[in-house]
Amino acid sequence: MRRKAGLILLAFAVFLTALSPLLRWYVFPRVAKVPANQYQTMVLQAKNATLLDYSTMTSHTVPEVTVVQTLKGNVEAAREAGKTAGRDVVVWDGLSYVRGPGGEMVARVPERYVFDAHSQEPVHVAGESVDGDPVRRDGIEFKWPFLTQKRDYRYFDAQARVTAPIHYKGARNFRGLTVYYFEQTIPWTKVPYPRVLPVKGLTREWVAKTGTTRWYTTVRRFWVEPVTGAPVYGEEIHREELRGGALLGGRAKVTAFAGHVKMREDYIRSTVALVKHNRLPILLLTSYLPWGFLVLGVCLLALSLCLEARGRRPDGPAPAEPAEPEPVTA
Repeated sequence: MRRKAGLILLAFAVFLTALSPLLRWYVFPRVAKVPANQYQTMVLQAKNATLLDYSTMTSHTVPEVTVVQTLKGNVEAAREAGKTAGRDVVVWDGLSYVRGPGGEMVARVPERYVFDAHSQEPVHVAGESVDGDPVRRDGIEFKWPFLTQKRDYRYFDAQARVTAPIHYKGARNFRGLTVYYFEQTIPWTKVPYPRVLPVKGLTREWVAKTGTTRWYTTVRRFWVEPVTGAPVYGEEIHREELRGGALLGGRAKVTAFAGHVKMREDYIRSTVALVKHNRLPILLLTSYLPWGFLVLGVCLLALSLCLEARGRRPDGPAPAEPAEPEPVTA
């Protein structure tokens, strides 16, 4: 009976030990993915920002500028892109909407981001764009890969339409989470005007004919939760200028926007809560279950070997039979 129990325990030990790496290296890469129908909104604000009044072409300080960023998963577009690419694809239709202190529209830039659902690497298919202009991304945007590493990544800047390194600056504690801090600097770069400008009837083609160019620089910062690859906080030190041309009336340049854009507090709290919730399934597949199965498999193996050893051990000498009483002689 001991030998039979030992063999059963040995079989379970082998099964659990083999299952441990399978969960981490086979199941996880195929199961963990960004859902195609995900929808999220983020609100950022710049207090005491500098903003251009296009009616007078002069800059002035305003109490607040608000940036609303939305990302909406396009399931139908993802299905079509997946057929073309031959893999699981996510299509995010994004919109960055900037409004002034009175709620007036300052800028409106739509974007379509297509990426691999598992690795978050960009996927190049028809429709990939920023503000209606076709682009070809080289690098991540919005989200880091699952199990983010302590290294630099390539990050796509939608304003400049370029990809540049975003540098890993170390691990930090943020609202009870261990996060990785990344920073990217985009130097002054000539960028296109948005298709939709804040002045009715003003088009970017007309502005371009005046010879006035638009320039942009930013320092971009992200605090990324490494298990999910989701930024829990972000901010930018952002500057835009118009330079030269007839539109400025002889001036060399004028500030179009300048401000320290930070995520609003209520969105920080909701994002942190969501990320804490989403960490558990990933940790189950990458850490808790693989290590748990490995430890349990080793324990079962040790127990089976113990039972086998006890089964082979002799039970001790057989008890001696009582001796026959010898007859008593007179």
